[in-house]
Amino acid sequence: MFTNNLFLKIKNKKSIIQLIHYGIIGIISNVLGYSAYLLLTYLGGTPKLTMSLLYVAVATVSFLSNRKLTFSYNGSFFGSGIRYTIAHFLGYLINLVMLIVMVDIFGYPHQWIQATAIFVVAIFLFLALKFFVFRER
Repeated sequence: MFTNNLFLKIKNKKSIIQLIHYGIIGIISNVLGYSAYLLLTYLGGTPKLTMSLLYVAVATVSFLSNRKLTFSYNGSFFGSGIRYTIAHFLGYLINLVMLIVMVDIFGYPHQWIQATAIFVVAIFLFLALKFFVFRER
């Protein structure tokens, strides 16, 4: 029953438009962020520290963009900011665990794992932003 309700909420026209806006904002911010990640790691930055610093920068810009442009949210700035921080903390942990497990333990190239993590975290965050951070009342 829960999955049917979730699917119906995602399937409606408003949700499709939100997903498109989220995708556009995400593509722009993640292309810039990933390019900076590649440059900084090429220059000697460690993958986890570089990801951590860039994650905070991209998340901050993304909050302002997604709050107004994607979800047209007019609720409490403070309340949504707290929920946004929680959602992004969980997204950050997903990203960090992927790097630790796949790079440090299994030895995969960090560039590929970080690129994959961007998509995994983006899916998680869209759902978190829609149903937790900027939820309709």
